[in-house]
Amino acid sequence: MAKITYIEHNGTQHVVDVANGLTVMEGARDNNIPGIEADCGGACACSTCHVYVDAAWVDKVPAKDAMEEDMLDFAYEPDAERSRLTCQLKVTDDLDGLVVHMPEKQI
Repeated sequence: MAKITYIEHNGTQHVVDVANGLTVMEGARDNNIPGIEADCGGACACSTCHVYVDAAWVDKVPAKDAMEEDMLDFAYEPDAERSRLTCQLKVTDDLDGLVVHMPEKQI
């Protein structure tokens, strides 16, 4: 189980426990966190679960694969270093304390 902090664009924080094996997107969905739409349900076929990983975590999360890189091209204001799709971040104990920031909107 990992404690994940989701920060809305307006600064509102949501701290939730997410079970290992789920994705950061599923943690948001299951806890009704606003700002992560996840239109494709986690298939890495849209960019509506886009977040900015907190700078302190950029080097701690697993690397992006080519499919995620391609989908991030469709995200709202992607950041080459910090943008991630939460459907591609599998929760493990190593992500305990992860902080993600939601963009202004999802497209």
